[in-house]
Amino acid sequence: MMKILLSNKFYYPRGGDCIYTINLEQLLQQHGHETAVFAMQYPENLPSKSSKYFPSEVKFSPGLSTLEAILRPFGTSEVKKKFNALLDDFKPDVVHLNNIHTQLSPVIAQIAHKRGIRVIWTLHDYKLLCPRYDCLLRGEQVCELCFTDKKQVLKNRCMKNSLFASILAYKEAQKWTREKLEQYTDVFVCPSQFMASKMLQGRFDKNKIISLHNFIDVEKTNKENYNKENYYCFIGRLSHEKGVKTLIEAAKKLPYKLKIIGTGDLKKELMAQANDNIEFVGHKNWDESKEIVGKARFSVIPSEWYENNPLSVIEAQCLGTPVLGANIGGIPELIEAGKTGMLFESRNVSDLKEKIEQMFATAFDYKRIAAESQNRYSAEKYYDEILKKYEQKTATHRYVHHYNLPLSDALQNV
Repeated sequence: MMKILLSNKFYYPRGGDCIYTINLEQLLQQHGHETAVFAMQYPENLPSKSSKYFPSEVKFSPGLSTLEAILRPFGTSEVKKKFNALLDDFKPDVVHLNNIHTQLSPVIAQIAHKRGIRVIWTLHDYKLLCPRYDCLLRGEQVCELCFTDKKQVLKNRCMKNSLFASILAYKEAQKWTREKLEQYTDVFVCPSQFMASKMLQGRFDKNKIISLHNFIDVEKTNKENYNKENYYCFIGRLSHEKGVKTLIEAAKKLPYKLKIIGTGDLKKELMAQANDNIEFVGHKNWDESKEIVGKARFSVIPSEWYENNPLSVIEAQCLGTPVLGANIGGIPELIEAGKTGMLFESRNVSDLKEKIEQMFATAFDYKRIAAESQNRYSAEKYYDEILKKYEQKTATHRYVHHYNLPLSDALQNV
């Protein structure tokens, strides 16, 4: 059995990266591995035996906290001290990183690497390529300019349309260059082939990149029947990049019932644009969401950014609900047209409207969708694959970790 240290900036079900980290921790523990967590202190964090090692919460407010928030992305003394203390006490075989930029920083990858600990990094967004994380120019249109020229974040003021925020993002990219990140990381896990292709486009080493889609606890998607009701649904954050405005425009032209699960900055604006066929049900817990998504004829993911490997698609399909997805990012990899859903051109209202009509007119085998999806996204399959990456150690790693020697000394033993 191994000792695995998982790191993510937050440690509660905040988003896909957090849910993945928590689920992976549970999966590893179920297989007898010992785990520890390194995250930022936050009021909503789950209880953790490692919480005493968590660095303080950073936020922009008057006083020293603002200075800490500005410096944290570059690797502050508090993060270094507490991470080193956790490594000393826990002595992990593997450090598995997730979303660590800004609140923790890649300094923890550097520290683990220098100690000879194997570093695995699952990428949940495009931060290693794009200082904004999401490859959206000022949060609006898809952009890849920073893949090869990070100064574009300054030129376009991509961070909150603020020169100061954009300067910080640029300096962070200068601090943690591609070359450094490659040096500190043994394997970059890309949850979609699309993300893997973008990493290659950003000139990352192909020998350090694998594509391995996300997993879920398929047991929670089991159902007694696959009876459907006469509506379709959307589940997700109500924000610009999710394409909900485009969905509302298309839905208003159709007679079908649409249920929207979720909340966000655009909620009031979207509700003002909607008609009587569109129902906003707000935030729902898993059991409530399972009921709504599971009984829907299909779910729509109308994204207008490079979605990576959205859990909303995976969970819907495991519930036996086909998905109508935008043909962008990693979404097409998850949908087999005519069998598990359909695709439409992102941002195209007329194409979306036409595909919604086609989805209602198509007879899907809901039970088969569920069975095949549950097999494809099972936690056990994921465990088998990620364990191979944990155990795939080089001679250098073995000597450094076993003898606790500096890398230069360890190399003499190889």
